[in-house]
Amino acid sequence: MEIKNRQAYYEYFIDDKLQAGISLLGTEVKSLRAGKASFVDAYCIFQKGELWLKGMNISEYSHGTANNHDPVRERKLLLTKRELKRWEAKLKEKGYTIIPLRMFLNDKNFVKVEIGLAKGKKLHDKRETIKQRDTDREIKRYIK
Repeated sequence: MEIKNRQAYYEYFIDDKLQAGISLLGTEVKSLRAGKASFVDAYCIFQKGELWLKGMNISEYSHGTANNHDPVRERKLLLTKRELKRWEAKLKEKGYTIIPLRMFLNDKNFVKVEIGLAKGKKLHDKRETIKQRDTDREIKRYIK
């Protein structure tokens, strides 16, 4: 199971990456294993020295009971104090935000989130990304 935020690389320059644990409910984990998650409008925010993931939609589990989870609830990201302080300091710089890049299961079957310290792209930067992707595609086509 791996869910990627493909739009993030188009919208942002990613300066730094970090893997974090995430606090989930049982029905959320089952829904994630089925691939029912969306990163649209997801971002991370600091509240009282803790990092929270907001706006991520994990669909309700299909076989869940009345105790099913709220699809867009805030979820706590699990990082060490040192990592939290370092990223909180970087976030205070102008124009930076923290966004989720991908969600995956590690070798111990724990759900992990890869987050990135990102700076937004301007329109001309996005056009440059599209040109670069097209030229890479053409080069691969000629090599074959």
